[in-house]
Amino acid sequence: MTTAPELDVKDSAEGLSRDAGFFALLFTSVGSIIGSGWMLGAFTCAQLAGPSALLGWIIGSIAMILLALVFAELGGLFPVSGGTARFPHYAFGNLAGASFGWFSWLQAVATAPIEVEAALTYTSNFVPGLTNQSNGVLTPLGYAIAVIMMGLFTGLNLYGIKRLTQANNAITTWKIVVPLLTIVALASTHFSSSNFTSHGFAPFGAHGVLASVSGGVVFSLVGFEQCVQLGGESKNPQRDIPRAVIGSMIIGAIIYFLLQVVFIGALPASSFSHGWQQLVFHGDRGPFAGISEGLGLTWLAWILYADAIVAPSGSALCYLTTTSRITFGMSVNRQVPRAFERVTPRTKAPIVGLLFAWAMGLFLFLPFPSWQSLVGIVGTATVLMYIGGPVSLGALRLQKPDLARPFRLPFAQLWSPVSFIVASWIIYWAGWNTDWKLGAAIGVGYLLMGASYVFDRTHTPEPIDWHAALWLWPYLLGMGVISALGQFGGGSKTIAANWDLVLVAAWSVAVYVLAIRLRLPEEEVDRYAADVYPVES
Repeated sequence: MTTAPELDVKDSAEGLSRDAGFFALLFTSVGSIIGSGWMLGAFTCAQLAGPSALLGWIIGSIAMILLALVFAELGGLFPVSGGTARFPHYAFGNLAGASFGWFSWLQAVATAPIEVEAALTYTSNFVPGLTNQSNGVLTPLGYAIAVIMMGLFTGLNLYGIKRLTQANNAITTWKIVVPLLTIVALASTHFSSSNFTSHGFAPFGAHGVLASVSGGVVFSLVGFEQCVQLGGESKNPQRDIPRAVIGSMIIGAIIYFLLQVVFIGALPASSFSHGWQQLVFHGDRGPFAGISEGLGLTWLAWILYADAIVAPSGSALCYLTTTSRITFGMSVNRQVPRAFERVTPRTKAPIVGLLFAWAMGLFLFLPFPSWQSLVGIVGTATVLMYIGGPVSLGALRLQKPDLARPFRLPFAQLWSPVSFIVASWIIYWAGWNTDWKLGAAIGVGYLLMGASYVFDRTHTPEPIDWHAALWLWPYLLGMGVISALGQFGGGSKTIAANWDLVLVAAWSVAVYVLAIRLRLPEEEVDRYAADVYPVES
């Protein structure tokens, strides 16, 4: 039995249309990275760390670039739809694949309605009556408009990936130009270098820097994997996916770092006269818009007001797209009903996955009392989704060493466990108040997956692959215990500072080694990946 060394993409399009070129993939990821968060990320990080938030952006960017490099190799190796759910499936079997599919779907399905609500929240500054001013919950009118917006995004998706990416390219171009314009305008109008030292460069020490990494940096930079989710629709996936992953991460990191620099430098001294935790800005329509108004840059403020609606709407469009591709990929993996593989006859769009994502958006628009905490859970779920990349890369390097890799990560044996540790640190830094809620969401996911396995008869029953996934539960439970006893976000602080990071790293290494040892045998990888790399006898 031999495995084809190279992928013939013409024979592995999974029934979808391969119409997405390089810039379509690049702008899908860039458009997801630069969403509503760019206007608040610099403000939040400055509150948490003061000027040393710049170190947070450097640390967080390095961490995310490491993860992006991992997914660049995997995306080129397996250019399939819903890749974040499918890489662990190839390496560790059905249970692991279903788990990471749930993590991927959870963060993606909730992000689209969150972004739509963000757009309506900004719009309510000019069109009163869309949100409740006391708690930010959508009013009946706001809910109706949100439903229509999600419906329009769903309809655009149904036109197919080519039309969708054309629209997203235009939106993302705007989303890149506006932050760059903001950087140039603020840097040339008012920039005070004394702002970086007047209250101390690091007023909250290392703890503040690390808190900014999880509290603003990482959640602003997530989204590079969106082009990976569209791997089954890429024209030249082995060439374009790695370049799009790495390129989007570099673009996002540079823009966000420069935004933090000009944000701190452009602040009037009165904004942080009572300390960085009490940071204030002019007006109530966003930090950068407030600074612009205070400096007399009214024209820039109005552009930012428009962007506050356009940017989150564009991100919602991207995440609605990728949500449907994740369920498509999970159906190919035989983990959800086969209906999710149905596509429109002409445009080849996954219609059931899109309609289901739209329906879930209607549910998530309801006035949950802990909506803001849901945002934190979604961000942490994204990082949890990312941990499937390093272990899958490490396993597949041993399982399938001879497959052609368009992008081959140098020293992967080192960077895979290092990036696994980094992702674990980010999850830990999110804090116990977020992590326990994420744990509850994971429990719900396992109940749903169990029900699907028992009652779904549209697929031939597949083995669960318990043994290959036995590393996952110790990891989740161990991280939960460390988080509960740790220093961040409601932890009991039983574990001393700095030793907590050592413990997370040690636990991650132990689990990583266990996972690699439990990987599927090569013949099982061949069977699961036969739709991508047909096995010849």
